[in-house]
Amino acid sequence: MTANETADKTVEKVAIITAGGSGMGAAAARRLAKDGFRVAVLSSSGKGEALAHELGGIGVTGSNQSESDLRGLVDQVLARWGRIDVLVNSAGHGPRGPLLEMSDDDWHRGMDTYLLNVVRASRLVVPAMRQQRSGAIINISTAWAVEPSGQFPTSGVFRAGLSAFTKIFSDTYAADNIRMNNVLPGWIDSLPATDERRDSVPMQRYGRSDEIAATIAFLASEGAGYITGQNLRVDGGLTRSL
Repeated sequence: MTANETADKTVEKVAIITAGGSGMGAAAARRLAKDGFRVAVLSSSGKGEALAHELGGIGVTGSNQSESDLRGLVDQVLARWGRIDVLVNSAGHGPRGPLLEMSDDDWHRGMDTYLLNVVRASRLVVPAMRQQRSGAIINISTAWAVEPSGQFPTSGVFRAGLSAFTKIFSDTYAADNIRMNNVLPGWIDSLPATDERRDSVPMQRYGRSDEIAATIAFLASEGAGYITGQNLRVDGGLTRSL
């Protein structure tokens, strides 16, 4: 083993999780901490701050729709650990309603929730990732980004846009060894359970938040080092189009 390989194994890896106070974001923070990452968590509820402290990391109560809140978290991470290896972009819930009855403000809030949350955070972490010539950004999207449903109009529309953004990002930053991928969950146990939703899934069950977290952990790992610009469905077979 060379000196450089030894040094690489002793580097302390760092992950930032936004909207990580509960559900899939919190599960991702716990899994990455278990895998040896130092974690920093942003959430608007305060739960993310408490979780980060439980995991020995940095927690900030704030919004991923606020540039200043995100910048404050990134600045703390760089001051304490000096690097950012992984960014996990989770999201809250955007407006829902009949397609043409939602207002312009509803659509703008949907864009803030499901697309600009990724753009803002990525803009802040990429300079550090470029400097270290490595990084992985993983966005929690939705299975309905590829097969949109009228139940979730703003999510479907803007996460389809997120897919396009991810491909352009990957084209732009792959040479810097910075990867971006989307995880597309179906019905997950962090959502209210109904028989109709469960029965619509070929596997006949809801997915678990820890299964999404395990997928995120894989995409954050060296084993996924040749994967970028992809939408990875984790939905029990619910969506299967090309």
